[in-house]
Amino acid sequence: MSKRQEFDEFVVACSPRLLRTAYLLTRDRVLAEDLLQTALTKAWFVWHRLDGGPEPYVRKIIANTYASWWRRRWNGEEAMAEPPEEQPTDPYAVLDARDELWRSLGRLPRRQRTVLVLRYFEDLSEAEIAQVMGCTVGTVKSQAAKALAKLRLDETLGVMA
Repeated sequence: MSKRQEFDEFVVACSPRLLRTAYLLTRDRVLAEDLLQTALTKAWFVWHRLDGGPEPYVRKIIANTYASWWRRRWNGEEAMAEPPEEQPTDPYAVLDARDELWRSLGRLPRRQRTVLVLRYFEDLSEAEIAQVMGCTVGTVKSQAAKALAKLRLDETLGVMA
């Protein structure tokens, strides 16, 4: 089988999982698709050198690209032609709780959020997360502990420490 066919099969098989990872990091569908496309493009150029399972390598590209995008992005206000309309209050408590969780995750520092996403949403081990993030297992453990402690103290979640 040619390298192109291998790559095409990899994209078909792994894109949904990788897109979910990208979405959990960016919290935006369009940005997640851009992030995945960028990661797959980078992977294509080194595909001939990859041996074994390429999914962890592409996941690492996603995490690193996400971090580099954030460093370049300006986090200030954006001008709008008209003020945004207020959204009606959602009557479903489950959706409200999910929204608060997303917001709380969004308030975490990037490394802590990345560790939680990879650990609890992607179900990676601490060693796998350390490999993806390019750090030690001890760093993964400390970042996870700090992130969970911040979430426990977050009053908007209604969780008591």
